[in-house]
Amino acid sequence: MGSESKVRVDTWDACVDFPIFDAKTRSLKKSVMGAAGGVIGSTSSNVVVVEALKNINLHLEHGDRIGLVGHNGAGKSTLLRLLSGIYEPTRGACQVRGRVAPVFDLGVGMDPEISGYENIIIRGMFLGMTRKQMLTKIDDIAEFTELGDYLQMPLRTYSTGMRVRIALGVVTSIDPEILILDEGIGAVDADFMRKARSRLQALVERSGILVFASHSNEFLAQLCDRALWIDHGQIRMEGDIETVVGAYEGPKAAAHVRKVLDTVENFEGEARN
Repeated sequence: MGSESKVRVDTWDACVDFPIFDAKTRSLKKSVMGAAGGVIGSTSSNVVVVEALKNINLHLEHGDRIGLVGHNGAGKSTLLRLLSGIYEPTRGACQVRGRVAPVFDLGVGMDPEISGYENIIIRGMFLGMTRKQMLTKIDDIAEFTELGDYLQMPLRTYSTGMRVRIALGVVTSIDPEILILDEGIGAVDADFMRKARSRLQALVERSGILVFASHSNEFLAQLCDRALWIDHGQIRMEGDIETVVGAYEGPKAAAHVRKVLDTVENFEGEARN
């Protein structure tokens, strides 16, 4: 219990700004806006900046499962990178206590010139596991991927779907204290995702804290119990999944979330009985 109480995420009026030193170059401003979201402002020295995140106050502890919703460019991915330590706050503060496993791109940390087996080890180490830990998991991951002898071949010989199987197998085998998931996790083959869903849910249950950005309300409802609506780099609303999705997308989306939640609750009730 003591170690669980130490796992925390706290931000106080955290801001992330991206400076644009050539303010006259409209195309540059547009490209940064497209990548980071937020609004354009300026510093006291007249350097134009994109305010990607503004006055973010977030306090999470062990057991929290929070989903991020908002349009593309709203600041969701920037917030995930702030919590992962990739970005430092320009103003305000961000304090993260616990081992973070950031999963932004299923393919990051994989080498096309080495075998599937070797990539399993390297990808796991990229996510914070030790080589020894990954060696104990490799047989289970190999069985999950159903790739057989292909795992002995270089990754460059794989199709995209085969690479995703390896990446998803590794991701769902780790033991994170703080799990940061970006929406790309849902962009995989539907048939294989059905098989992987129980592993993904077990991964979430093993993690102390989950922060998950997704456009899939079904995924959010299955994995999270709270939501943040991020809009133009600020928290516009926080609350339960159904309420926040309803405010963001309307009553039809909220009704779909309610249906998914009811299905999950019924399934869990049957499992307990």
